[in-house]
Amino acid sequence: MTNLSNTSTNTTSGALVLFSGGQDSTTCLAWALSRYDRVETIGFDYGQRHAVELAQRPILLEKCRAMSSTWDQKLGEDHMIDLSLISKISATAMTEDVEIVMQENGLPNTFVPGRNLLFMTVAATVAYRRGLDVLVGGMCETDFSGYPDCRDDTMKALQVALNLGMATRLKLETPLMWIDKSATWKLAQELGGDALVDLIRADTHTCYLGERGALHDWGYGCGTCPACALRARGYQQFKTAG
Repeated sequence: MTNLSNTSTNTTSGALVLFSGGQDSTTCLAWALSRYDRVETIGFDYGQRHAVELAQRPILLEKCRAMSSTWDQKLGEDHMIDLSLISKISATAMTEDVEIVMQENGLPNTFVPGRNLLFMTVAATVAYRRGLDVLVGGMCETDFSGYPDCRDDTMKALQVALNLGMATRLKLETPLMWIDKSATWKLAQELGGDALVDLIRADTHTCYLGERGALHDWGYGCGTCPACALRARGYQQFKTAG
């Protein structure tokens, strides 16, 4: 196993990474492993249409451990939470087999109202129990689909609310907030070299439709949904700049 460089900026805190099995959350996991001595992961089964991402999670965690003895030592328990109630109280293209379209409110119907708010609240509860004081999420408002619960202001407000409600000093970290998908690929390369880029390309899942038939140069996916379009364009820009 290789020893990836430890660029730790905080060796006293423990981090809980919101880990879906996608490109962004895997990059965030590597980011957390480069900074914290103790890292745990949390995932959510909310009846998502692309549930294949959940099947990729244990594969990715195992391969991340194998990439680095340092990461292996730091990476702790994984938590899988049943949030199927989300699919029961919302009707979206992420939870139902419907066409992806724009809505009258200007948001795509892939937007799941309250999803990230609930994710962070549940993650904060688990972090409280586990003695972890940092939450790491892949939210981004630079290269995204316009979801309001991915915005920096939302995360900052949520951090205040969670700490007030639990009498904690929990910190919400969003390392991808101000970078585009090309820079996200670049960050992965900086954190784990070509090996991490290849892992993300071949083993993560982002496609909203759950398509894993053909492996494209940027990874698996239908190639047409918003998630695939962002990922493919970012990869092409990353390789061109490389």
